[in-house]
Amino acid sequence: MANSLDTLWYTRCPVPTGLGIAIQQGWLEDAFKVQGTRVESILESNDFATRESHFSHKVRNSVRHGGNIPAISARALGRDTRLLGLSWADETQLILASPESRIENVRDLKGRRFGLPNWKHVEIDFTRAQALRGLENALSLEGLNVGDVELIDQNIESHYSDEPAARVAGTLAGRRGRNNNQEVVALLRGEVDAIFLKGAHGAQVAHQFGLTTVIDTGAHPEPLIRANNGTPRTLAIDGHLLDHHFDAAVTIVEQVLRAEAWAQDHPDEVRRYLARETNASEYWVSVAYGSDAQTRLRTDLAEQSLNALQDFTDFLHRWKFIPESFDVRQWADARPLEAAQNARIAV
Repeated sequence: MANSLDTLWYTRCPVPTGLGIAIQQGWLEDAFKVQGTRVESILESNDFATRESHFSHKVRNSVRHGGNIPAISARALGRDTRLLGLSWADETQLILASPESRIENVRDLKGRRFGLPNWKHVEIDFTRAQALRGLENALSLEGLNVGDVELIDQNIESHYSDEPAARVAGTLAGRRGRNNNQEVVALLRGEVDAIFLKGAHGAQVAHQFGLTTVIDTGAHPEPLIRANNGTPRTLAIDGHLLDHHFDAAVTIVEQVLRAEAWAQDHPDEVRRYLARETNASEYWVSVAYGSDAQTRLRTDLAEQSLNALQDFTDFLHRWKFIPESFDVRQWADARPLEAAQNARIAV
């Protein structure tokens, strides 16, 4: 008989995820409470190494639902993690320029200065990787490549996990360091001509400072152009949890699917949830994720998502963000998803 699970550690990104809704609703904690298992937040821990697991996936018996770059990095570095599902909620992915630059379209980026975040003390710089991906995809639409622009590093000395997250109104706030958005400052100072921002925050910054939207790759019809850190997002756990507490893995997926099913019929509640989760207004949530954001909350292992994740994993290796690429289909373990789906059908 398998040993009981004492503590489940969870973490998620401040973006649309079924796990985030399940946590806000109290469903994840309730589901494990009946099993005698404590549920603890990685990002709220007072221990730096524990908080860092949001990016490194080192804490045993943990689950993470969010941007795929840290999860891909952990797997590429040899950590025993398993991919349980992928969720694809499209979001704004903006190449922004200052009005003074006179950049109006992607072709105008040629020969111009592009600001890239450069976190110097992190295992995987997901902000840099997603900006490069957005830039490369945008340029490819006009037959250009990254070598056609001048990359200007915006060096950041602090660390993602310097401070624990605070809980406000049932969700997390203040996760990111004080040096976040250094590329925005550089753009406003005229030190660079264009930058990449995404999500509700990116849409709000573009409006607030009257920036020119050169392109929104998140709205492109081709899935691989939209594929980036958040498309698709990974639901991943460590191998020990799956191998020694398989029922717990199923319970996690069950609560994610439950939250996503509930979301389909509760658009107003989902919009409010996303506003809390992203620390943005409901208006900017609608701009960034669409007025029908609730319909995009679906976790599965669809071919489109797997193909996009493979393409993005290869991109991360090509740009040397990870030491090697790997077959994402071998990383995936469909058993918990299938068990959770069957349980929902049986009910």
